[in-house]
Amino acid sequence: MSIAAEFRTSGKKIIAIGRNYAAHIAELNNCHSCSNLAFDPTFEPTRRLCLRRIRPASDSTTPTEPFFFLKPTTSYNADKEPVEVPRGVKVHHEVELGVVIGKGGRDIPSASAMQHVAGYTLAIDYTGRNMQDAVKKKGLPWSAAKGMDTWCPVSRFISKDEVKDPHQLRLWYKVNGETRQDGPTSLMLYKIDRLIEHCSSIMRLEEGDLILTGTPKGVSQVVEGDQIEAGLQQDETVLASLSHRMIRREGGYEFKSAA
Repeated sequence: MSIAAEFRTSGKKIIAIGRNYAAHIAELNNCHSCSNLAFDPTFEPTRRLCLRRIRPASDSTTPTEPFFFLKPTTSYNADKEPVEVPRGVKVHHEVELGVVIGKGGRDIPSASAMQHVAGYTLAIDYTGRNMQDAVKKKGLPWSAAKGMDTWCPVSRFISKDEVKDPHQLRLWYKVNGETRQDGPTSLMLYKIDRLIEHCSSIMRLEEGDLILTGTPKGVSQVVEGDQIEAGLQQDETVLASLSHRMIRREGGYEFKSAA
């Protein structure tokens, strides 16, 4: 079997694309606090003004080019293996289409990018949201908030030949039978060929590397004891599925919010 088909054990990189679905960008809390606003203390208002979603005019939450971060390959988890919830961590789910690289390269043009794809997988990018928020406020990296062991469950390898169009698939994620995420891959802001072009312009792509292409709306918290089901569909056919339980991680890291 090829390295690409065995990407979970042989791949070197997990490249995770952020903010690639407009509705997911909208649901993220990126508002600036009103505590940053200055008012004239001598002004006595006669009316109340309600302010919503205030941000500097130059600030944009929609990237002008693909944006990515890295997850360690030690975060890979197989189907039906439990996913850990570390103490004090608010874990959020992000279901995604994963693209498995079959042919490596550097500076790959978008016109030939799909020739470098070996296949696909259903993946979940778990995130420690309170961990991420805490370090973002300090301008620090948030690798730890994405890189915990078990935090990248992946399905079987799906051959490229099994997929008619990767931009016409459906992703869904359920918690205890309740649908939390359900959206089409057609809503990606940046398509797969552009993602490969961009990523390979920064770092060489190698056979077995995985590109997570972003998540649709519906991201929310999961807790210890939750039963998870996720799927990747093509028309009415389920190409891949994932099932696992969220369990408490004993020992190890514990998130403690600042006083």
